[in-house]
Amino acid sequence: MVKYDGLVEVTDEKKDDVLILRMTGRLDAISSPAAEKKVFEEINNGQIKIMLDFSGVDYLSSAGMRMLLSITKKLKSLTGKMVVCNVTENVMDVLKMSGFDHVIELSPNEDDALKKFK
Repeated sequence: MVKYDGLVEVTDEKKDDVLILRMTGRLDAISSPAAEKKVFEEINNGQIKIMLDFSGVDYLSSAGMRMLLSITKKLKSLTGKMVVCNVTENVMDVLKMSGFDHVIELSPNEDDALKKFK
């Protein structure tokens, strides 16, 4: 487990060739850069299938959305994929209001998200 500024925690797990990053806390201007750095370290180590479990994310700012966009663009350039699952209602409202629900791939749960990598 990696803890960033007490605002977000990231734990990782591997299922087949998919890296699951479970995020807990807030993704805002303070915590997003460190969380993004963790994801990019994984990508730079060759991981191109990444699932973000947002069940524990209770706040997403524009900085958090920039992080999601940056990861999505990087993975697309490498023919990889990112799927975000278990999005809480508050965070889903933010994603829908900003149109990000059409930009990033979302899944209602982990099983559904894993199927999107096959």
